Amino acid sequence: MNLTTVILAAGKGTRMRSQLPKVLHKIAHKPLLRHVHDTAIQLENNTIHIVIGHGAELVKKTLSDLSANWVEQTQQLGTGHAVQQVSSQISDDTIALILYGDVPLLKIETLQNLLSKISEKTLALLTVTLKNPTGYGRIVRNNSGKILRIVEEKDASETEKQIVEGNTGILAVQGKSLKKWLSQLGNDNVQGEYYLTDIIALAVTDGFEIITSSPDNEDEVLGVNDKLQLAHLERVYQLQQAQNLMRQGVTLHDPNRFDLRGNLEIGQDVEIDVNVIFEGANNIGDNVKIGANCSIKNATIGDNVVIFPNCVIENATVGASSRIGPFARLRPETILATDTHIGNFVEIKKSVIGPGSKINHLSYIGDSLIGKKVNIGAGTITCNYDGVNKFQTIIEDGAFIGSDTQLVAPVTVGKNATIGAGSTITRDTPDEQLTLSRNKQISVPTWQRPVKKEKL
Repeated sequence: MNLTTVILAAGKGTRMRSQLPKVLHKIAHKPLLRHVHDTAIQLENNTIHIVIGHGAELVKKTLSDLSANWVEQTQQLGTGHAVQQVSSQISDDTIALILYGDVPLLKIETLQNLLSKISEKTLALLTVTLKNPTGYGRIVRNNSGKILRIVEEKDASETEKQIVEGNTGILAVQGKSLKKWLSQLGNDNVQGEYYLTDIIALAVTDGFEIITSSPDNEDEVLGVNDKLQLAHLERVYQLQQAQNLMRQGVTLHDPNRFDLRGNLEIGQDVEIDVNVIFEGANNIGDNVKIGANCSIKNATIGDNVVIFPNCVIENATVGASSRIGPFARLRPETILATDTHIGNFVEIKKSVIGPGSKINHLSYIGDSLIGKKVNIGAGTITCNYDGVNKFQTIIEDGAFIGSDTQLVAPVTVGKNATIGAGSTITRDTPDEQLTLSRNKQISVPTWQRPVKKEKL
């Protein structure tokens, strides 16, 4: 079966109250339209057309990597008019599937079930039973339950408004028939628009049977029209991700306070506390514990790692059996070997930390190569930037760096060297020796503390 999917994404989204086109608003940091496209692309033998209108150039630029043909609807004259823009590119012998760029949580299984109902004289329609059908087109059936037509709410009678079966707008039918009905659409309605839903009555007139199917739940076909609905679907989506992880054996302290904004490969016996955010592509090993309020992006975390609360890890690698935080920050191109300890208020950037090394308190390490079993004392910083260029600090195996040390790069600290606390190191230091730089300590007996002057 050859398939042609038309994704309607031309609307302005006035109720979003934003200059950003509606379909570029995001769930899990992913534009609504990309969610829809990524579901549709999973269908076999599928050619995708995306109809854009409001903010067309921005939509195309933002999502230029999508595997789709872009079609512009220069005048927004309704859903039927939008599909008409693609009519010439729909083959007679293909199955046409209509989707919407602001319905992000639609499942591939739901679409496959819908498509399975297509035959030469059927139109497959996705409908949903709603607790509150306000805003939806209503499915009008005869006494025997067969669908006669769809009526939009603004055109519905009071009796029709009581119908709780709503139209999702998602349908599939043979291309030849769809093109015929598109050419017959009129705009004699309250909105003065060409409704795609009017093809249902045309199909019935032509002797087609309207076969319906329904999604698992209402949220799956809910469109985004304002920020309230966007926030609601964000939480629905995140809870789905949390439930998937728990089925894999992950312990989440509260699945309602968890965010996955990308992809996550995760091992066994992983424990995640509340308000942890994953972004991008992350790989988490076995027996990892992640404390509350951590942000982890594009990271690889080895087995048996403990990440204490309030840590930020981005584009970094953490070796097995390491301990991070609390309140630590690993910036891009940080690589920690096994059994490293990175403590509270430590920031590391573009550095390699060797196995067994410890940086436990209040330090900044940037552009550095640090060997194994190095101990870096509290308040140590690598002075890697002269205002124009970055320079590297090398600390060799076994070195001990005393508290409140400044290492002015480029500089190398030798193997098993010791740096005295409070030193400013500007030259390479030898192996196995103590190096320090301090002025002679003095006391001034005549010095007096300043006294606050009384106001006149």
